[in-house]
Amino acid sequence: MNKIAIVTGSTRPGRNNLGVAQWVLEQAQQRGDAQYELVDIASFNLPVLDEAYPAAYQNYHNDHTKAWAAKLAEFDGYIFVTPEYNHSVSPALANALSFVNAELNNKAAGIVGYGSALGARAIEHLRAILSELQVAHVQKTGLFSLFTDFKDFSSFEPSEAGAASLAPMLDQLAVWTVAMNSVRAESAVADDDSVNA
Repeated sequence: MNKIAIVTGSTRPGRNNLGVAQWVLEQAQQRGDAQYELVDIASFNLPVLDEAYPAAYQNYHNDHTKAWAAKLAEFDGYIFVTPEYNHSVSPALANALSFVNAELNNKAAGIVGYGSALGARAIEHLRAILSELQVAHVQKTGLFSLFTDFKDFSSFEPSEAGAASLAPMLDQLAVWTVAMNSVRAESAVADDDSVNA
């Protein structure tokens, strides 16, 4: 069975993000179409990017990078839960993704965003980052508003409309995760052929 990580997108003290991610996990686990696991970037204590080499080289020197890369490599797909900060993706998530590359290549991802404008601008910026990492991100997204899906802007209590946005994304992600398994297999064969040529 495919493994899909639900990756938090904030490390801020008092963050709303963890509550959203835990709710997504609970909903996803009811489906039975994959193994879902919460991966909290805060637990990896990643500093501002401090590796000497670009991530594409996988020449990691720091233990925190090695642990983060190894964890992400375990999964076939991802759900990134991002708040919107300054009309963009959260700095913590952008930084965390800067540490890795090949671990995410040719895998599928869905996005859950939230903010005053449903996290739409953060989602679009995250799509650009994921594209550069060769991640196939599905079109449907989970969309939540600070005004209608959070009590007093802090406690996550999704509205009916917000909650309904999650299932179509999960449906697409389940299919794309299976498809990208085939892409990775084909890519591995092509790499072997080029080495043995």
